[in-house]
Amino acid sequence: MIFKKYFSQSIAVSFAFLVMGIGTVAAQKIWTLEECINYALANNIQIKQSLLQTQSAEINLLQSKLDFAPSANMSSNVNYNWGRNVDPVTNVYSNNESMNNSYNFNGRVDLFKGLQKWNTLRKNEVDYMASQYYSEEIINNISLSLTAAYLNILFNHEMLLVAQNQVEVTRMQIDRTSKLVEAGTLPRGDLLEIQSQGATEESNLISAENNLALSYLDLKQLLDLPSDNKLDIDHPEISVEQEVKIIPSEQIYSNAVEIMPEIKGGEMNLQSAEQSVKIAKGALYPSLSLSGGIGTNYNSTQHRVVLDDTSPIMSFMDQMKNNRGEYVTLSLNIPIFNGYAARSQVKLAEINTVNKSFELQLKKNELRKSIEQKYHDAIAAYKIYNASKTSVESLSESFKYTEEKFNVGIVTSVDYSISKIKLTQAQSELLRSKYDYIFKTKILDFYMGIPLSI
Repeated sequence: MIFKKYFSQSIAVSFAFLVMGIGTVAAQKIWTLEECINYALANNIQIKQSLLQTQSAEINLLQSKLDFAPSANMSSNVNYNWGRNVDPVTNVYSNNESMNNSYNFNGRVDLFKGLQKWNTLRKNEVDYMASQYYSEEIINNISLSLTAAYLNILFNHEMLLVAQNQVEVTRMQIDRTSKLVEAGTLPRGDLLEIQSQGATEESNLISAENNLALSYLDLKQLLDLPSDNKLDIDHPEISVEQEVKIIPSEQIYSNAVEIMPEIKGGEMNLQSAEQSVKIAKGALYPSLSLSGGIGTNYNSTQHRVVLDDTSPIMSFMDQMKNNRGEYVTLSLNIPIFNGYAARSQVKLAEINTVNKSFELQLKKNELRKSIEQKYHDAIAAYKIYNASKTSVESLSESFKYTEEKFNVGIVTSVDYSISKIKLTQAQSELLRSKYDYIFKTKILDFYMGIPLSI
């Protein structure tokens, strides 16, 4: 299970962070995607809460096993009487002061109870498994969110490089244009147009820097790290293959429906509801139980010879021995009419079972829709990437020629700006489609059971 693999990895990672110190590690190390995921698995509060739910389900399972054991209880009472009371020895009223001390031990075992305990055990078993799948679902969601945030940083970093390159190119062009204007080769209006273009690109550079900072903030928040912690991530070389290699959506769905925790958890919830029906039906059957006990008592007024008030009081140990009594009871309870309560519970449990089956089907439908959507999105992103790649290559050559023509006064500054804007837009679209394609394919791989990595 993905849950077990990630959880075991997270233990080692969390130990390393405890030894080295969170602040020091965050400031010195370069985080990979796998390290981000493992750190989140060891420290995320939502995951810790889900593990607490799993522990609670495990306790319920253990208790349902222990419910098969007989129950045994011991009790003791001490009564002090004065004034007019019934003498427990003679059963007549008297005004004597007395103290009565009783001890009882009893046990009970259910021989048959409509198999309710057995079905409760089966229900708690599937509830325990469902809680594990719920934890795994949270882990998957957080892992995918971290992957998206990680790729968003890489995307915004490349967008920042593009913005910086555009600013640098424009600055060089402003210097060159200034010299040409001073030499009288170009009109001053061209310089003003280029300077305006430069101001716009300076603004775009600030926006790109801010977007990168915000994407880092998103990652820190997912990791529950303070915003003032320095965080640097690894920047691996990511390339898109020449040929698209995406498994058909039908095959991905067939695999995902067998391993995704939201589906497995839904199946466990349905089985739990079915067991609840059996538990409710158990109340319609007769129940048979066996109980027994032993008891004794001591009274301060009990004499050795009951009819002789002058006789000495019997000792505590003698009374414990002489007053001892035992009993065994076999009880049969046959439900006849209880306001139709038991049958109503059966009907409600059956309705809940049907509802859980609908919920499971909805989860499967949502999974299928998600896979089909991401499959087509990945295909579209790949096509857009190739088109953008061709467009960038063409516009790069076009801008190169336009720049050369502008330097000799053949084209105007407006033509130069338009050509440069088109190139920038094409470069941005190329990066956007590249990371959109990568993220979509990572999700599809994840549905196939492949761990998230870059």
